Amino acid sequence: MATTDQYSGGGIVNAGDLPDKPAPIRTDGAIAWMRDNLFDGVSNTLFSLVAFALVLYVLPPALGWLIFNANWSGGAEACRINPDAACWPFVGARWEQFLYGFYEKSERWRLNIILAVLALGIAWLVWEKAPARKFAALFMLSVFPVFAFIMMYGNETLGLPIVDTPQWGGFTLTLVIALSGIVASMPLGILLALGRRSKMPVVSLLSTVFIEFWRGIPLVAVLFMATIMFPLFLPAGVTFDQLLRAVIGVSLFASAYMAEVVRGGLQAIPKGQYEGAMALGLPYPKMMRLIILPQALKIVIPGIVNTFIGLFKDTTLVLIIALFDLLGIVQASIADPNWSIKSVPYTGYVFVAISFWICCYGMARYSRYLEAKLHTGHER
Repeated sequence: MATTDQYSGGGIVNAGDLPDKPAPIRTDGAIAWMRDNLFDGVSNTLFSLVAFALVLYVLPPALGWLIFNANWSGGAEACRINPDAACWPFVGARWEQFLYGFYEKSERWRLNIILAVLALGIAWLVWEKAPARKFAALFMLSVFPVFAFIMMYGNETLGLPIVDTPQWGGFTLTLVIALSGIVASMPLGILLALGRRSKMPVVSLLSTVFIEFWRGIPLVAVLFMATIMFPLFLPAGVTFDQLLRAVIGVSLFASAYMAEVVRGGLQAIPKGQYEGAMALGLPYPKMMRLIILPQALKIVIPGIVNTFIGLFKDTTLVLIIALFDLLGIVQASIADPNWSIKSVPYTGYVFVAISFWICCYGMARYSRYLEAKLHTGHER
């Protein structure tokens, strides 16, 4: 208990004991965060409790199947004895095929070099304090694709045996299609967005027709057209690589969606930015390159990355034209009678899902980082 003295007239009067005040509510820590974010109202509390109940209902059996009760060794026989849990020996026995596809075993060192250079290049670009990042970007956009193609396909002059594209597959093929589509669709989408907003009627009409055509047909139809119909228009005796046709189709398809994303960013730029650039006497190319596009692309970073993620996942559709990406290789491996076990198909598809989730989540997290870094405080 606390006592207090008060002034009354010219003297001090004892007012007696007063009860202690309660301690102030904490505004930091886990409990405070839960109170402010999960239980700050009746509806929020109800949804939080329902979400916790669903997690407790789903998570323990899922972790049991995936990890705690799963088969981690012993090969196919162990999985036959315990068919009600994940069969990770299946992935361990086939991981090289999942990564390299049907690529020649004696030449897989070439793919290892490509993957290592790709990983180092991405790390170089992501690391802000890395020296010569512009050189790294120039290398990855111009030199690396040529280097990767020569290493993968081969060149007799350089002493590299030819490995035809039908032998490519697995996660490597997924990366080839996805990265090719991403690198090609971004600049083409920007050009199409600028063309659609152009004041020249012919340019605007052609850009609009291109965008609406490719957005109006599903990617499955694009792949079928590139594989079956396109060769019908080629002269007799002229062939076109099937993988290259698929990459071109995927790139054109993604560029149409990218164009609309970029166009949304261009329309969000205030008119004063255009007027200010023109008042400075900047020509159209410099106005777009130095003032308008940097702001527009910053605004639509979530949309751009969302398009990249969708493109990365859509690479699985190449299975319908007999290109065995990661999903196709896993499906082909599941058909092996030596692994005809109930848990093997589920394990294979879970492995594919985890692999794609890691890649897509990495892109999403980096986009959030870029948003926070480039945030200027003018938009919510």
